[in-house]
Amino acid sequence: MITEIAFSAYPVTDMKRARQFYEEVLGLKVGQNWEDQWVEYDIAGDTLAIARFGSEMQPGAQGGHVALEVTELDAMLAQLKAAGARVKMEPFDSPTCRTAVVLDPDGNPLCLHQRKPVKLS
Repeated sequence: MITEIAFSAYPVTDMKRARQFYEEVLGLKVGQNWEDQWVEYDIAGDTLAIARFGSEMQPGAQGGHVALEVTELDAMLAQLKAAGARVKMEPFDSPTCRTAVVLDPDGNPLCLHQRKPVKLS
């Protein structure tokens, strides 16, 4: 029986470049680092990992997908654009959230997600 998501992981080709993006551009803090082959970031009790998997698992825009909850979507997107991040999908609204998608240096998609306040009826 599945009870929770243990972690999400993205394969990367250049760990130094990937860490610069995830730590300096996104501002994530390293939770665990195993010899720069597998690096984990704790995000509110969940784990996002980047790893060098070798030829059996390569990065790409068609691969996995993770959504990062942000407090200010427009400000975060502006910060990422200023740092040179590629935007795959500009912000769009749904009834419950605002979302945009950027690509990390290896082309892995990162969804930026901002929940809208709940309206009580």
